[in-house]
Amino acid sequence: MRPHRTAGRAGPGASSQTGPTTGAKLRDRGSATVWLLGLTLLITLAATAALGIAGAVAARHRAEAAADLAALAAAGRLLLDPGEACAHAASVASAQGARLRSCAIRADAGEDSVEVEVSVPAPVDLVPGLPPAVGRARAGPVMAPM
Repeated sequence: MRPHRTAGRAGPGASSQTGPTTGAKLRDRGSATVWLLGLTLLITLAATAALGIAGAVAARHRAEAAADLAALAAAGRLLLDPGEACAHAASVASAQGARLRSCAIRADAGEDSVEVEVSVPAPVDLVPGLPPAVGRARAGPVMAPM
C-alpha cells in the first residue's frame, strides 16, 4: 500500500500558491503601494513647507541688508547734498534687488530713515496673499568730534 501524501500535487491542475488563500490576503494586495504614495506625499509637502520658510527668512535678511546699505548711502550723501540723499538710497537699494518704499530725512537731528521692500523668492510666491519682506534701517552722518 502506498502512503497518502498531502503536501501538494504536481501536474496540470496544480496551484503555485502555498498555504490557504483567504479573502484578507487578497484585500491586502497593493496596500504597501498606497502607504508608500502617502509617505511620499507627506515628505513632499514637508519639503515644500521647509523651502517656503527658508525662502521667507532669506528674503527678510536680504531686505534688512538692503535697508542698512541704503540708509548708510543716504547718510553719506546727507552732508554733501541733502536733496540727493534719498535718490542715492534708491539707487543703492535697486542695486541690491530691492525697491525703496520710503525715505524720510530729519534735518533737525541730521539723521535719515530709509525703508526698502524686497520681492519674496519663488518658493514663497506659491502661497497667495503673502506680503513682501520689508527691511527698515536708520543712519545718520558721522560728525567729527571737536
